[in-house]
Amino acid sequence: MTDSPQLLHLVIGGELRQLGGAEFRDLSQVEFVGAFPNYDEARKAWKARAQATVDNAHMRYFILHAHRLIDPDGDGHA
Repeated sequence: MTDSPQLLHLVIGGELRQLGGAEFRDLSQVEFVGAFPNYDEARKAWKARAQATVDNAHMRYFILHAHRLIDPDGDGHA
């Protein structure tokens, strides 16, 4: 067991309705790239996937800091 906290980061992506927005064109087509225990691993996955879709301006990938959604106060109690 490790003493460092395990924080959940999700990487997802898909085609947006419009540039500059955050609304996906089709939620059934949203891609789940993975779940990662730290930001560095999530960023590597995000960057690799985002670079693979550079030819489609409407494709965007995001890192969701799920641990902030689960425990918004950061006190260890959900």
